[in-house]
Amino acid sequence: MLAVFVAGVCAGTINTVVGSGTLITFPVLLATGLPPVTATVSNALGMIAGSISGAIGYRAELSGQSRRILKLSVGAMLGGLAGATLLLTLPATAFETIVPALVGLALVLVAFQPLISRYVRSRRESRGNPGSRDGGPLLYIGLTLASVYGGYFAAAQGIIYVSLMGMLLDETLQRLNAIKTVLVAVVNAVAVLFFLFVADFDWTAVILIALGSALGGQIGARVGRRFSPAVLRTLIVAIGTVTVARLLLWP
Repeated sequence: MLAVFVAGVCAGTINTVVGSGTLITFPVLLATGLPPVTATVSNALGMIAGSISGAIGYRAELSGQSRRILKLSVGAMLGGLAGATLLLTLPATAFETIVPALVGLALVLVAFQPLISRYVRSRRESRGNPGSRDGGPLLYIGLTLASVYGGYFAAAQGIIYVSLMGMLLDETLQRLNAIKTVLVAVVNAVAVLFFLFVADFDWTAVILIALGSALGGQIGARVGRRFSPAVLRTLIVAIGTVTVARLLLWP
């Protein structure tokens, strides 16, 4: 119980600052003996509290973005529902096969995020394109597809959001991070509403992660900007690597 609570605090903090907190909570839940699908749905419900807490902490950066957030949230809801449906309709063997690949992709995105961001920024500057105010159809479609992934398995979902918005919106990273926090909360909430009727939760895990992630969301919003991104990225990659090994090698 202590390990799950601490994982929730760490995940809530990292989700608010960087993203990919699920790469911490998911392996801890697996280590307690929960099946992968039960761990996923329990984590999704528990992490809503952390996303809401982080969004409250970022309320200053959210100012003036209500119309943009409402528009993008529609796509996030549709994508999250589609991803949740895939999670429960595909056979368990498919989940066990797909998730290691998804986590591996998430780790690549985390590890190379600075390089990707610099490349995109230099390309945009070389073309003299400051970015669109709303991102246009390309951003809407991209975030909707990312939300399908988020509804299925949320690891690095926030990083995908920030990468897409960074390419197509002319905003500071902190304001993009604030939008990301809201969209993650929307996807998790929609997926959980679906899961409540058709999936089994471990309610002890849900409560522990909710309490921990709510605390972590406040920590991330208040002091997370002082943390070294390199340290956080290294931690995420290390824990994610253990997750992949756990899924591929252990019964």
